[in-house]
Amino acid sequence: MSSFPQHLLEGYRTFTSQRLPTEQSRYRDLSERGQAPEVMVIGCCDSRVSPEVIFDAGPGELFVMRNIANLVPVYQPDANAHGVSAALEYAVSVLHVKHIVVLGHAQCGGIRAFIDKIEPLSPGDFIGKWMSMFIKPGEQVEQRDHETMADFTIRIEKAAVFRSLENLMTFPFVRTLVERGELHLHGAYFGVAEGSLFVLDPVAKEFRSVR
Repeated sequence: MSSFPQHLLEGYRTFTSQRLPTEQSRYRDLSERGQAPEVMVIGCCDSRVSPEVIFDAGPGELFVMRNIANLVPVYQPDANAHGVSAALEYAVSVLHVKHIVVLGHAQCGGIRAFIDKIEPLSPGDFIGKWMSMFIKPGEQVEQRDHETMADFTIRIEKAAVFRSLENLMTFPFVRTLVERGELHLHGAYFGVAEGSLFVLDPVAKEFRSVR
């Protein structure tokens, strides 16, 4: 068996010597009372886009679900296992979160592979099947006339946020609470290079820069 990554052990020792002492009481409280986060973040697995880091969140503040390209499937109660749907159900029905944030980002590998139709996105693999939920049957995702590849990529990265927000509303337990005003859905987009954050204006349907 290979040895545990040394830099992770070093990171843990730094955590115990520097951060843990200032948050020990919070960890004890969370262990006794359980978690009660008000916000669920659905983000990408990308190692550069950690919601806890971006939002400077402490222990117990965010309930995070990460997957390739921050996608939410449509509501599909069947015999199959559904990781995103299970996490969503737990956050909404058990933890009673008040907000769900879908966090997209620049330079998303899943989106770029989907656009370029490159390996390993063959029909039989996991990534290809996962990314296929991004488009509806018969829908075409194509570069527009006079649109650069960079602009096309950003448009599709943001479109993934819109699609996930749309799919969230297919879940009855989400839609009911949203319509009652007890649950709020949000979209956000993170620029990796600059560390910039853009929040979706639901009326204008545009991402606005956070200053």
